[in-house]
Amino acid sequence: MDTKHIRISDYDYPLPDGRIAKFPLAERDHSKLLVYDHGSIGDDIFCNLPSHLPAGALMVFNNTKVIQARIHFRKDTGALIEVFLLEPAAPADYEQMFQATGCCSWLCLVGNLKKWKEGRLSRSFTVRGHNVTLSVERGPEHHTSHRIDFSWDCPEVTFADILDAVGELPIPPYLNRKTEESDKTTYQTVYSKIKGSVAAPTAGLHFTDRVLKAIDERGIEREELTLHVGAGTFKPVKSAEIEGHEMHTEYICVHRHTIERLIAHGAQAIAVGTTSVRTLESLYYMGLKLAANPDLGEEQLHVGQWEPYETDAALPPVEALGHILRFLDRHGLGSLHSSTQIIIAPGYKYKIVKMLVTNFHQPQSTLLLLVSAFVNGDWRCIYDYALAHDFRFLSYGDSSLLIP
Repeated sequence: MDTKHIRISDYDYPLPDGRIAKFPLAERDHSKLLVYDHGSIGDDIFCNLPSHLPAGALMVFNNTKVIQARIHFRKDTGALIEVFLLEPAAPADYEQMFQATGCCSWLCLVGNLKKWKEGRLSRSFTVRGHNVTLSVERGPEHHTSHRIDFSWDCPEVTFADILDAVGELPIPPYLNRKTEESDKTTYQTVYSKIKGSVAAPTAGLHFTDRVLKAIDERGIEREELTLHVGAGTFKPVKSAEIEGHEMHTEYICVHRHTIERLIAHGAQAIAVGTTSVRTLESLYYMGLKLAANPDLGEEQLHVGQWEPYETDAALPPVEALGHILRFLDRHGLGSLHSSTQIIIAPGYKYKIVKMLVTNFHQPQSTLLLLVSAFVNGDWRCIYDYALAHDFRFLSYGDSSLLIP
């Protein structure tokens, strides 16, 4: 199959607005669970997920935390300007960014850009008893975003404090509603830890402490990695063929312990969500690069969009992961920090992910392509079943367990 020439129109289905869940259920683990098991389809309740999983398996979660990435400023003319944080520019490290004091820079989308030609925008507010004035200035354009320089006049206040005070949580645009106070809790997974995403890894929203305890009791090991989800996750495919669609870069962090556990499990894992999938599958191609050239640096391990389709991938996954371990040892690193633009679509051969927990995705999206590749093209049967059996769709919707 020539993956680049896949027509996105072949991955369309009718999704009435009434089937898009605007809010989550009161009990997040009471959502419906579609179970696709080697071609047969049935349904259950999400809290029963552990009973469908093999005892002794390894389950991998994305522990990223959604930040309050929308900040609004009002010009003297009355025009409202929205600054939407995409990724840190200076400092470029997420952890350092949130601890920054005085100034920092981000790559941002700017809403109502035509009304902000030049000049500084400011707003004043109180943070932990401190009066703060936050200012922004437009920097150079960067693809579809702009570099925005932030500065504030209170050295006791970090950028994380500022976001907590005036940032708004960026719920998905297709919900067609304003962010509510309840979203601050319901649009985070119960295991979220590392700030950086502008969208939730929504497959994880169904998990509760009760479900996680049942997973542990079944003897299933749990590991966490971090992929910060960017706004590109909502970027529609506008080209007729997917060759014309550019995937955004996503930043990942995987600890040495997680790679060791993956190797111990024969490089086989149950992925929670498509973000975990993209991270796990990218690890294989990073290991492949190191097998060919052990002297590469972390930045050179970046996985390009089409790399999996242009690479001889004969190396066993356990060996690829072993090369990453040796890389960490050589550099005295406890974790791997790199990035990926991987696109997973029909024609892709999965290396590490053997089972997938995921929600129901938008028509004509790259996430639907990922699912189709995983279930060997059987996605339409799954989505037809979900539509016929009153499943709720998208971020706050119901879940599925896919076993190809």
